[in-house]
Amino acid sequence: MVRPATPEDAELVAAMLHDFNSEFGDPTPGTEVLTRRVSAFIESGEMTYLLGGEGPEGFAQVSFKPSVWSDEPVGYLEELYVRPARRGQGIGRSIMAAVMALARERGAAGMEVVTGESDTAARGLYESFGFENEIEGEENSRALFYELNF
Repeated sequence: MVRPATPEDAELVAAMLHDFNSEFGDPTPGTEVLTRRVSAFIESGEMTYLLGGEGPEGFAQVSFKPSVWSDEPVGYLEELYVRPARRGQGIGRSIMAAVMALARERGAAGMEVVTGESDTAARGLYESFGFENEIEGEENSRALFYELNF
């Protein structure tokens, strides 16, 4: 079961976002700040959150952005998370199927996602939906992700 999140779900989504970053050792501003931000994103329609599982036990955070490369927007899977105890039970696959259906409903030109090279489970999931790891350039070198925090 996958459903869109409502502003009333913001605290639940925020808790999972916090757990997600904590699991991978990434900083988090805490659930109170995340709840406020998630609620605002849901209310404005700037981000779409899809909840999966009966608890729910997982979510996706999706945005759609204009692109100079197409007339249609491009979907970006910003986050996909399933609670560790519930992984391997098809929840992530159900959420991903709903993400793809949403992208098609919105008329997206395509979808993009970034994941860690060592996250073989996520890579396998994305590849099973037809995503390809793009290696670009004249010498087919890997694309690198850069980040600068202020």
